Amino acid sequence: MDYIDKAFTKVKRAGFVLPERTSVADYDIPLPIGFGQTISQPTTVRLMLEWLEPEPGNKILDVGSGSGWTTALLADIVGPKGMVYAVELIPELIEFGRDNCQRLGIKNVRFYEAGTDYGLPRYAPYDRILVSASGERIPESLVDQLKIGGKLVIPIRNHILEIEKLADGQVQTDVHPGFVFVPLVDKSKT
Repeated sequence: MDYIDKAFTKVKRAGFVLPERTSVADYDIPLPIGFGQTISQPTTVRLMLEWLEPEPGNKILDVGSGSGWTTALLADIVGPKGMVYAVELIPELIEFGRDNCQRLGIKNVRFYEAGTDYGLPRYAPYDRILVSASGERIPESLVDQLKIGGKLVIPIRNHILEIEKLADGQVQTDVHPGFVFVPLVDKSKT
């Protein structure tokens, strides 16, 4: 996981938290970023990225991009030949994440406001999809947006699911229990 180590060294969490939280940005705890949302603790983010297995050149969808930290980490990993599409429901957080990434000179990211469908179907299929908020079930539309051989990492209730799309279109799922996330908001019900 050399790419992940390098990204964590280069993309510091302190650049993605609220100014009043920078003194505790290195603590291994989730921190509020406003609007009832959090930036996940570094240990959890690292595990999710390890399960996701992003690679240089990948096209990745980052759902629930929040302050843009996972987006920036992914952008660093995929490099200049890759692209990260960040989707967020809250307009102020879209702006916060975009500003954070622009401040660091990250060019291979695009931010979008979440629509009524999960994900961002117009740019599918994706090599990898990362979801940073917990749902009650796996949104089938996200699985549909994965390439064959692609991976989706998503919190469902108190588990993180690692889902790989197989050649026949079926999925193989590994379950990692014992996590807590803010809920994934279904925009169609807001």
